[in-house]
Amino acid sequence: MRRSVSIVAALSLLLASCGGGTADTTSPQPPNQNPPPSGSNPVFQTPALVNLTVPDIERIISQGVAEAQAQNQPSGFVVIDRVGNVLAVFVMNGTDLSLRTPAAPNGQSTNLQNLNLPAPAALAGGISKALTSSYFSSMGAAFSSRTANDIVQETFPPSSTTRGLESGPLFSVQFSQLPCSDVSTRFPNRFGTHRGPLGAGADPGAFPLYKNGAVVGSVAVVGDGVYGFDTEYTDNDHSVEETIALAATQGFTPDPAIRADRISVDGTLLRYSDATPADFKSNPANAPSFASINGTVGALTSVPGYYNAAGGILPGTIYGSEESGVRPATAAEFNEPEAWIASDGAGNNRFPIRAGTDAATVGTAPLTATEVRTMLEEAFLVQRAARAQLRIPLGNRAQNTIVVTDTNGEILGLVRGPDALVDAIDAVPQKARTTAFFSSRFAAADLNANPNPNVPPYVQAVRTFLNDPSALTGNTAFSLRAIGNISRPWFPDGQVGRPPGPLSVPIERFNIFSTGLQSELITQDILDHVGFVLGANPTDVPQTCTRSPNVAATGKNRIRNGLTLFAGGVPIYRNGVLVGAIASSGDGNDQSDMIAFLGLYNASLRLNGSVGEADPAIRSDRIEIPIGSTTTRLRYVLCPFNPFVTTNEQNVCQGK
Repeated sequence: MRRSVSIVAALSLLLASCGGGTADTTSPQPPNQNPPPSGSNPVFQTPALVNLTVPDIERIISQGVAEAQAQNQPSGFVVIDRVGNVLAVFVMNGTDLSLRTPAAPNGQSTNLQNLNLPAPAALAGGISKALTSSYFSSMGAAFSSRTANDIVQETFPPSSTTRGLESGPLFSVQFSQLPCSDVSTRFPNRFGTHRGPLGAGADPGAFPLYKNGAVVGSVAVVGDGVYGFDTEYTDNDHSVEETIALAATQGFTPDPAIRADRISVDGTLLRYSDATPADFKSNPANAPSFASINGTVGALTSVPGYYNAAGGILPGTIYGSEESGVRPATAAEFNEPEAWIASDGAGNNRFPIRAGTDAATVGTAPLTATEVRTMLEEAFLVQRAARAQLRIPLGNRAQNTIVVTDTNGEILGLVRGPDALVDAIDAVPQKARTTAFFSSRFAAADLNANPNPNVPPYVQAVRTFLNDPSALTGNTAFSLRAIGNISRPWFPDGQVGRPPGPLSVPIERFNIFSTGLQSELITQDILDHVGFVLGANPTDVPQTCTRSPNVAATGKNRIRNGLTLFAGGVPIYRNGVLVGAIASSGDGNDQSDMIAFLGLYNASLRLNGSVGEADPAIRSDRIEIPIGSTTTRLRYVLCPFNPFVTTNEQNVCQGK
């Protein structure tokens, strides 16, 4: 089940200091009121302090509208900044704003499959897929919503010819950035990160926008009535939405050297776009002015909870500024060079380092602030040395977000690299919470108490599958990789003809809108929120997902922004008792495993063993599952070969 990720690029493909886009309309750079700590030479790619201006956004929309007119495809346009603020929603007259999702392979409708929603539901889908292309892009790799499509499905690459291969490296990430997430901020707040109405999106037709080599946002196009995914990697589906979106990006495109189609997974190149400029039927350079189309060809359109058209087009926040909510840490917040944090727009760390909240239930002393700080510092130091797998040029360091949570699901601290993917600010707390939850003595009880009658049967399914009647009561230390092992629609992953893992649904009922327990826990939250966007529900969903029982100490449930099912999280123990989890994300899965696992291990050495790894005797890789006449083990962590830039050290996780 090991996934190795490699960069396919010649050493000569060096990232230029200036990428695509225009620079002459950039807003003035604000003074840096939060200088980072000093002490070491910089090793990370760090983006320029630039943003999308109102003239930029007008140009992007005008270019897209011109191509939509030439294609005879009335369309809606969503433009966001890097942290997810919706800056403009423009809808051409006659656009189909309905939204339909695909049914299951067997035609059934489960969870979010086979939805048929009226206008303007497509705008909700447009916001979600715009978030995806912006949140998954960086200075070192530009990802589109088509790229996301290829890496979230049950097989990579998705194709009728590849059945039998394992799942995509970001399997399940479509259910991050949920509209009910407690981590995401909400309009009209400008500090990020923000939510997606339908989570993250895999529907082609959204591209990142760049200026001076830095991600400044994304544009998404809707109008064909379908919010779906592409199941065939090998063909060109000639998406008109994608052609129009690509035309809109002209002047704000990434350096071709960092596009997703220069990056490979298991020797297969990712895709960036099926469309090319050769498909354009207009010349973006000749697009009309925005003033000439606004109010005639179409109009700015409000989306409840996301954008108020009465305020006009908004400039983007400058990623790295306090207003954006993602900025350099001060020495008092995190005293390691090049550390960044998530802030509240008013100068305060949103997730300051603190002690655990679970003294009443943990059965031992909760994590102390000193322990949390030490784990984050050590994981961050591993990251500073780690070779990136998903960044061009070669030799870049991995940039992840790292989070520690307690067993209540409370975030006890968050730190990240300067150019780490924005999606990880929500996805990494998901990772840590998922890991702590399934390793805890509360998992079975909480799932059995969920009001959705389709949730409790998963407890018995796990117990039957593992041949353990006490499973999910704290007897096993589940890494996130192991939880992912039992969440695929085939077990082992990719082996056609095998039954599903106990947290999944069978393959004939599976697609990215219905994954099993993960989607079952949050489907109603998404549907209720879409009802609010459409005006059918008077109130928005609360900032908590899954409807699991609340913890008395916090008034919130333990998995309040949903589950995620790909690698990068391990549980934390004190004298054999679970006290939390540490998680990492933003580069290859093996890098994420290594940063979390080695960060915890190294912290344990510094802390003289007060907290540390699970005892090997209870780790999930001790569980053997019968497969015909043989058995296979679940996994715990998988660390990359030759992982560090400055040494040739190998087998860095072995024996720890």
